[in-house]
Amino acid sequence: MEIRATNRADVAAVDALLSASYPALLKKDYPPSVLVTALPLISRAQPRLVTCGTYYGVFDEGALVAAGGWSRASGQGGRLARVRHVVTAHHRTREGLGRQLMDHIFAKARAAGAEGMTCEATKTAVPFYRAVGFEGDEAITIQLQPGIDFPAVLMSRAL
Repeated sequence: MEIRATNRADVAAVDALLSASYPALLKKDYPPSVLVTALPLISRAQPRLVTCGTYYGVFDEGALVAAGGWSRASGQGGRLARVRHVVTAHHRTREGLGRQLMDHIFAKARAAGAEGMTCEATKTAVPFYRAVGFEGDEAITIQLQPGIDFPAVLMSRAL
């Protein structure tokens, strides 16, 4: 296993991972009426995020099996970080890949001066985030585009 910052050459692999995994993983927790509008928007790689330097891939023999990152959250003088677009290959969940990725993200954010981290978790991901130390269960709605809302859960943890 290798964890490294992603770059422009990884955009297509991140896109493929998101588009294959999000529909499979989210279908048990979201109705089709939500997924039909949300999936085209959330299951696409964001090139600026993938190339920002704080987005990472977990590679197994060269294949991308998990990805995610962090960015500075607004407020608190830059001491708060925010989880960004985390995904694990749907056929590789429960293997510890997500935990390895999050440990890497925590270490990098902490080294950059972050003291806490927030995430806007999908309903599906709440148990995972709890397992890696996040708390909170505030139901939120993320407006993906005008008229397209996505239910999520706001969570946080100390670093």
